Amino acid sequence: MATAAKTETRPRTRKLTSAPSILPLYARAALPLVPGASRLPFVPGGGGEIPDIQLQLDGVVGDASAVAAYAKVCGLTLRDSLPPTYPHVLAFPLHMALMSDGSFPFGAVGLVHLANRITQYRRLGIGEELSLRVQATRVAKHPKGRSFDVVTEVRVGRQIAWESTSTFLSRGKGDPGAASGEAFPIVEEDAPASAEWTLPGDLGRRYAAVSGDRNPIHMHSLTAKPLGFPAAIAHGMWTKARALAALDARLPDAFTVDVRFRRPILLPAKVEFATQDHQQDQRQDSEIDFTVRGGDKKRIAGRHLDGRVLPVKAKSKGKAK
Repeated sequence: MATAAKTETRPRTRKLTSAPSILPLYARAALPLVPGASRLPFVPGGGGEIPDIQLQLDGVVGDASAVAAYAKVCGLTLRDSLPPTYPHVLAFPLHMALMSDGSFPFGAVGLVHLANRITQYRRLGIGEELSLRVQATRVAKHPKGRSFDVVTEVRVGRQIAWESTSTFLSRGKGDPGAASGEAFPIVEEDAPASAEWTLPGDLGRRYAAVSGDRNPIHMHSLTAKPLGFPAAIAHGMWTKARALAALDARLPDAFTVDVRFRRPILLPAKVEFATQDHQQDQRQDSEIDFTVRGGDKKRIAGRHLDGRVLPVKAKSKGKAK
């Protein structure tokens, strides 16, 4: 993962009083697609550096009915705690607010989601009051353009209980000498599949309804084709959530799950899920490598997602500064 260094100075914190409305943010995020619009001061995509701003929203509570709907779409077991990927959904309006700001150098529509890493230091209860903080790192060089990270923290009181890093690529003139990502273990090509999933053509719309992510590349082939895809594609974060659902019985309370999004899943589709323990002693706390693949699994091009689960100490990280 081509991870940019964090800013050296402490970011300016902008406290929000409520979650931003998604649809107006998408309208603004799509404006850079209009020729010449990025020259306007209120439209993102004008290039330059990422603004040194952190968005903060306090008092966020996961709604039980919304969590249940999300769990159903992703195949997750419904519990009295939030699914490990659900805080990403809670923070998504802040992600969009950050990337649709007129000072942001890239337009959100058209960005490629390269990777996502989540660390859950403990389970978060449904109904527990959370504080969300979101900021982006500086731009980094990449062979296919420029990349940056969006970092999210979820705090309960003064403690960080959950955090994530999403890496995005803005395609364009890149640097051939730049690193495209750190070494990442993958499931061996001949590892047998443990499950096969049949994904319907409306999966993107179903996931959008429970996540708020209504990027046109996921909604319908008619909206995906103008953006370079022959059909609607599955959300990468749905694929990650579905993989964690398949691993549910093996997940500890505290863990890191790191994934690389390899190639889009064109809907409808059939894909395979396979796992492999990285350590030989098969201990309960060993690393679990997993993959979602389709087509010719003998080639890397057949992989849609590669991931790994690593246990961490079951305690919150750090104190608020």
